[in-house]
Amino acid sequence: MDTKIRVLLADDHNVVREGLRLILESASDIEVVGEVENGRLAVQMAKKLQPDVVVMDVVMPTLNGVEATRQLLKETPNTKVLVLSSYSDDDRVQQLIEVGAIGYLVKQTAANDLLAAIREAYKGNAFFSPSISKRLLEQCREALAGGGTVKRKGPKLTSREAEVLQLIAEGYANKQIADELCISIKTVEKHRQQVMHKLNLHEVASLTRYAVAQGIIEATPPPELVQHGNAPASSSS
Repeated sequence: MDTKIRVLLADDHNVVREGLRLILESASDIEVVGEVENGRLAVQMAKKLQPDVVVMDVVMPTLNGVEATRQLLKETPNTKVLVLSSYSDDDRVQQLIEVGAIGYLVKQTAANDLLAAIREAYKGNAFFSPSISKRLLEQCREALAGGGTVKRKGPKLTSREAEVLQLIAEGYANKQIADELCISIKTVEKHRQQVMHKLNLHEVASLTRYAVAQGIIEATPPPELVQHGNAPASSSS
C-alpha cells in the first residue's frame, strides 16, 4: 500500500478534533499523527512531526491560525496548510491565502470534501469550499476588469507585532508576553508601542476591541464570570 498522508489537527475545541479524527481515520490513505489546541503548539509540533498536511483552525488562543500558518510554513515549507473554520469572510480568506494556506474549508463542509481537500493539498493543489471559490472568482474578475489587484485594507503588522497584539488582547501582561515569546520585556514594550502607533490605538481596551473585530480573538466574558461558571458557551472557530 502507498504511504499514508500524515495529518496534524490544530483546533482549540476537543469535540471538533475528535470529530475530525473519526472522519480522517475512516480513510485508509490518511493517518492523524498529532493534535494540538493552539497555533503555537501547531508550529512546534509541525516542526517535530513534519506532517504532510496541517488542518488549521483560525481563531485559537495564544497564536491564531493566520500567524501560525505564516510561522509554520517558514519552519516546515514542505507541509501544506488546509484551513478549516466557521469563519469565511473575505478578509480572513485573503489573509490565509497571503500567508500560504493551500486551501480553505468552512466547518459545515461535508466529510467527503474534507478528505478530498486533504488529498489535493497533499498533491500541492488548492482546494476551497464552493462558496469561497465563487467569491474568489468574482474578486479576481473584478480586479482584472479594474486593471489592478485585490488589496486587503488596514495597517500591516509584522508577524511578531501580530503575536504581541493577540497576547495583549488576551490579557497577558508584558512579563507574561516576554515569557511566552522568549524575548525581553524591553522588546515586548517596543513591539507594543509599534502596534499602538500603527493602529492608532493607545489603550488595552481599544486593542482588545480591535482584535475581536478583526477576528484575531473571540469575544470572551470577564475572568470573574468564567471563575463563577457564568460564562456563555464559546462558538466554534
